[in-house]
Amino acid sequence: MEHTIHHWKQALGWTTPRVRHPEQADNWTWLILAAYTQLRLARGIVADRRLPWERSLPADSLTPTRVLRSFATLLPLVGTPAEAPKARGRSPGRPKGQLSGRAKRYPAVKKAA
Repeated sequence: MEHTIHHWKQALGWTTPRVRHPEQADNWTWLILAAYTQLRLARGIVADRRLPWERSLPADSLTPTRVLRSFATLLPLVGTPAEAPKARGRSPGRPKGQLSGRAKRYPAVKKAA
């Protein structure tokens, strides 16, 4: 379990975003879990791209990091259901002289002693 958490933090960027709301943190955790699940499911269809000092592994026991190395070669084969973005011109942006204001601040959550 410790290796999984370490992989989530290091390779998948679980603790990277600085979210402001607990709901955003929950959503980010679910996204990381979905990404990890995709890596686990893609083990059988990607080739092992090992580094020179690593030993080869059977396809069903590839680690998530090794699958992540080969995942980039899988994405062009899968394609995307989205269409190409359409050019819409330049957005007007914020009116001149108007500031965006400060972000709303929330108190830090502290654990009880």
